[in-house]
Amino acid sequence: MHVFKDRTEAGRELARALSRFHGPDTVVLGLPRAGVPVAFEVAVSLDAPLDVIVVRKLGVPFQPELAMGAIGENGVRVVDDRVRSLSGVTDREFDLVEHREREVLTARVAQIRAVRPPEDLRGKTAIVVDDGIATGSTARAACAIARRLGAARVVLAVPVGPREVVGAFPEADEVVCLTTPSPFHAVGRFYNDFSPTSDDDVLQLLDAAALRPAAPPASAGSPAQVEDVLIRVDGITLQGNLHLAPDAGVVVFAHGSGSSRHSPRNRAVARVLQDAGLGTLLLDLLSPEEELERRRVFDIELLASRLSAATGWLRAGTAGPHRPIGYFGASTGAAAALWAAAEPDAHISAVVSRGGRPDLAMDRLGDVEAPTLLIVGGADSQVLQLNREAAEHLTCPNRLEVIPGATHLFEEPGALDAVARLARDWFAQHLR
Repeated sequence: MHVFKDRTEAGRELARALSRFHGPDTVVLGLPRAGVPVAFEVAVSLDAPLDVIVVRKLGVPFQPELAMGAIGENGVRVVDDRVRSLSGVTDREFDLVEHREREVLTARVAQIRAVRPPEDLRGKTAIVVDDGIATGSTARAACAIARRLGAARVVLAVPVGPREVVGAFPEADEVVCLTTPSPFHAVGRFYNDFSPTSDDDVLQLLDAAALRPAAPPASAGSPAQVEDVLIRVDGITLQGNLHLAPDAGVVVFAHGSGSSRHSPRNRAVARVLQDAGLGTLLLDLLSPEEELERRRVFDIELLASRLSAATGWLRAGTAGPHRPIGYFGASTGAAAALWAAAEPDAHISAVVSRGGRPDLAMDRLGDVEAPTLLIVGGADSQVLQLNREAAEHLTCPNRLEVIPGATHLFEEPGALDAVARLARDWFAQHLR
């Protein structure tokens, strides 16, 4: 039985099976919420726009996970007559479920479309992506919507699904499915990590996809080295994602409390840096077991020592000793980045703090020599004041940038885009 590590891995494998669709006439459409992380990886690989098609499953009242149909935007409704008949659901029961789910769908569409207009599908190939299908009702509704919105060709792409459903799917012109196990019980059985995806995750992934500039021409230099890495520190193994650009500086990311190398926000910023020709290392500074200990999450000295050790590993390995290295820290990770940059012989070329807590490294700020950019949301009043005080303690070249109206997580439209551009320009200036 093929089991995926998580939705990110499933999306990357699915993208390889869809490589022939790379081009300007393709739009990738994720099914919120769980299908969007898979669709994000497909869109990135195909260099295609990412959008969503909002669909709600109509679950059998006494067994909500079993779909008797689905509804979607623009009044689309798909009914699974077989499930409805076998379950004995009455017309009134069906209407009550549909009314309830229609209210949820309307609210979700309003939330997404308030900040992101839909992609134009007219004449395009629409690739509808979910993390898997069981009965296929929601996927059928999504494909019907894509067709109604003018898609010239509709492709359903999923990592896993039952053979009998995948083999009979008239709503799509083509179905791409990586594995069709039999017997098939539930999509979640084919993932090691099947944790839920939130509405915030969906919006962040859409932002991350929109931040990608046009792909550079094929002749623009040698390809980057991209790999998952393991770094031994203090008797434990840290996990990271390394993107090493030819002859370019590397930015090491220090994530904040409760975040990880999979953070959609930091991945969005990393992709902008990569597209500007810089390398990145997204790194977990704690093991999964350590992350469960609250005191370690706020142990800035420990996090800084791990960051310094990872920097040493980077210089001793494929990056080599002569590449300039910068730190990008978020929240408590910014304190760890500044603490590590203040170490003697750190030789860090630049630091960027996003919504950071530099006050947690206040005693070390005077020793930081790397040019430091502090980025704070204008509506994040408490953290803004802490950053203003921290700037007074910095003796290195530094600048405080305030994103008007942004809160601590920079979730507002255009806020994360502004962070990424500021970080890109700062690192491009100082990582030469």
